[in-house]
Amino acid sequence: MNAARSLSPSPRTLEVESLDSFDRLVKAGVRSMQGWHAQSLDLRGRSAPLQAMDAQGAIFLGCTFDDGVEDTLRGRGALIFPKLASVPFNPYRGQLYSPQELYSGPAGGRYESTLDARIYQWSIRPGQRHRLDATLAAALHDHSVGDALDELTRSELCRGRPMVGVMGGHTARRGTPAFEEAAIAGRLLAASGRVVATGGGPGAMEAANMGAYLSELPDADFHAALAQLEAVPGFRPSVSAWARTAAAVVERYPDGTASLGVPTWYYGHEPPNFFATHIAKYFANAIREAVLLELCNGGVIFLPGSAGTLQEIFQDACENYYGASETITPMVLVGIEHWQRRYPAWPLLQSLAAGKAMADRIFLVETVEEALEVVSG
Repeated sequence: MNAARSLSPSPRTLEVESLDSFDRLVKAGVRSMQGWHAQSLDLRGRSAPLQAMDAQGAIFLGCTFDDGVEDTLRGRGALIFPKLASVPFNPYRGQLYSPQELYSGPAGGRYESTLDARIYQWSIRPGQRHRLDATLAAALHDHSVGDALDELTRSELCRGRPMVGVMGGHTARRGTPAFEEAAIAGRLLAASGRVVATGGGPGAMEAANMGAYLSELPDADFHAALAQLEAVPGFRPSVSAWARTAAAVVERYPDGTASLGVPTWYYGHEPPNFFATHIAKYFANAIREAVLLELCNGGVIFLPGSAGTLQEIFQDACENYYGASETITPMVLVGIEHWQRRYPAWPLLQSLAAGKAMADRIFLVETVEEALEVVSG
């Protein structure tokens, strides 16, 4: 899957994403690397098979070779994208992020020293978005993350299980009814066999990922974890304290249910939450939004939010408005007062859907329990 998730891999290409797969191909007697795409592999010690095979048409992205091998491969027709030493991330990474990786840094250090913060600071350097090397690195990174996300959707985690999005505001604070409602939504969805996907940030997004992660716990333990998080209600003024509180819950319950977060560095004020086990973090927010909504083949639940959630509602509505009837997925707005009066998205959504195939796939409900009934129907 590329960053835009609009192009499928050519049947004439072969993704070689692990040393095991490389070794299996060599053992099978493959003679040509035509169409190979090798990504972020340490190929030191494998000079002999690399030299023995035809390299014409092979592509190596951010791989490591024994001395001299890179030059000979290039001379024999391979295309090699070198490692970029000037960026704080791997543009050719072959897997999604984990919260532990994004929050990695000196033991006991502040959020500002973590990988996540260092990447964001890199992205907002003056003039960075106009530099060819920086924009190329970001684009390559987002392509690689999209490819890893595509692998996730084909994995055992997602196979045969619908993915349901939970969208909502980043301002919902721990210890509030809004946070608990979002957590219950994630818990109920995961317990019913669905994969929960969120924007991967704080607030309602964190709550939904947290509910999914702890979905197999007894109710008493689940509510105890909610109470534990209340000690640090939000990520301001300290992302470090906010993240550590969540990390403590994850450490206490290390085998939680997997869920997906799709955050972005475009919004630096939204750190990733610690409960999404698989994180597809993008530089390009527009791509991130489109990918997240496309993944949600089981529908989307929209909890109370503001500008960002409204954008997601009508981006999803646009897809359903123009889509074939077979592709239309449920849109469930939770909170009658919120979506009818405070931010009257529901009347506009009804008007938009009138006479369209999507008309019977939009819903306004009051509780997350009702929302689950809709997406389960």
